[in-house]
Amino acid sequence: MQTSDFIRLEEQFGARNYQPLDVVLSHGEGVWVYDVEGRRYLDCLASYSALNQGHCHPRLVRVLTEQAGRLSLTSRAFRNDQYGPFLQYLCDVTGYEMALPMNTGAEAVETALKLARKWAYVVKGVPRHQAEVITAHDNFHGRTITLISFSTEPLYRDDFGPFTPGFITVPYGDADALARAVTAQTAAVLIEPIQGEAGVRVPPPGYLRAVRAICDEYHLLFLADEIQTGLGRTGKLLACEHEDVRPDVVMIGKALGGGLYPVSAVLADRPVMCLLKPGEHGSTFGGNPLACAVAREALAVLLEEGLVENAAVMGDYFRERLAAIDSPLVKEVRGRGLLIGLELTPEAGGARRVCEALLRRGLLCKDTHGTTIRFTPPLMIDRPTIDWAVEQIRAVLQPTDDYRPTTTAQAPLYTSPATQTQRELALAG
Repeated sequence: MQTSDFIRLEEQFGARNYQPLDVVLSHGEGVWVYDVEGRRYLDCLASYSALNQGHCHPRLVRVLTEQAGRLSLTSRAFRNDQYGPFLQYLCDVTGYEMALPMNTGAEAVETALKLARKWAYVVKGVPRHQAEVITAHDNFHGRTITLISFSTEPLYRDDFGPFTPGFITVPYGDADALARAVTAQTAAVLIEPIQGEAGVRVPPPGYLRAVRAICDEYHLLFLADEIQTGLGRTGKLLACEHEDVRPDVVMIGKALGGGLYPVSAVLADRPVMCLLKPGEHGSTFGGNPLACAVAREALAVLLEEGLVENAAVMGDYFRERLAAIDSPLVKEVRGRGLLIGLELTPEAGGARRVCEALLRRGLLCKDTHGTTIRFTPPLMIDRPTIDWAVEQIRAVLQPTDDYRPTTTAQAPLYTSPATQTQRELALAG
């Protein structure tokens, strides 16, 4: 089957809730992926940071395979030998006293909101069912009914109401507006340290510290959604560390599963986490032994292989190289670590068009909000690979007559070991 055959099947039998680029991938390794025709591409999306450790990391594949052959699922009705060690390791590396594993990022955010509401009633004394949570404009926390209830993106909200009450939304990065929105019913503030889906929007310096101070002053919980920004993506294990801020509740996910298994978790100290009683919250697959084994190894890979530090160094280098592109189509380069946004001018004709052009040159990335391209490669990317990527980006954004790429536009075809052996035998007669 060729690319067109796979696309035809997807269009015929699949829901149209995504609009993917027309490439059909079959396998990957590290920062590279290959399509069904054997062409190689640099993955500069990394599944929205779920692949911080790269594609098919051998340590993760080994742990996944071994654990799947022993015990995959028990439900939390019984205990298993992977759950406790994973929780201990996760708490040790993040500095929180307790953790609650779930499956998806949206589930982690819903869990944090339930914690905040119960805390408001039991600890703060807010009248029952009147708690409010302050959120930020242009947020993205997931697509459940509750999470889109405080989204400001019409695409996520139109035709899906009525919406869950209890949320107040203020401009992102505006600490004064946040303080003015606090009422006697406010339980918590929920924000992303950097807004990834909104176009890699980095808040003003000191904003996270101001949020922490407001929460302390008005006795609120600070909920940080680190599902995309956490686990090394920004050059720190958690993005809030850039301002030395410690939220009360942190949500992590995506890279926690190493790109092999969906795992998320909520982190908090005992006074908050111990508010949950048996039966009040749970998930059949949350904390299953397969997820715990993979997640523990995924964390170990990030820390032991220096991927967090590499994200800091390579992120600075990548942004510097992008900012040096002299093109009227580039409006701004922003980000932190390897969470990078390149905003285009209207003359570019839209970020989707540029992503399609980069696809033809062997580089995969994702447009967001029409005018911004996100570059979020796996964290083991090196300088030569970044140089190659920037050359492809430059060729698309700076297509001058006197510019000639010094490397091939399309990354080379992949040749499997079996195919290569066949060719060598044929040449030998």
